[in-house]
Amino acid sequence: MRISIKTPRDLGLAVRATRKSQQVRLDDVSGSARVGHVFVRDVEHGKETVTLGKVMALIGELGIELSVDIPDSAQSIYDQLQVTGLRPIKPRRSRKRTDAKDPKVREPA
Repeated sequence: MRISIKTPRDLGLAVRATRKSQQVRLDDVSGSARVGHVFVRDVEHGKETVTLGKVMALIGELGIELSVDIPDSAQSIYDQLQVTGLRPIKPRRSRKRTDAKDPKVREPA
């Protein structure tokens, strides 16, 4: 069955319905998907800040296939990106905390 997912809640309901239909306990699916049971509960309740990679592992374990419908105009660019990939993201440089005695550091007013 194909359903439209427009919100995290929609996805959560689909995950819960699938898990229940397979008669799988929450802690069992969390163990086999290698995520925590609280994470599964959060997904099922539509929490908006869950980690996408873990969601993909969870739905994969349940046999749910996720697909997107992109505009026709994006298809050729998507195909090209599949071949070339993206340049890696440069790691951010961490800011070092400086000592308060440093003359370059200004005291708060």
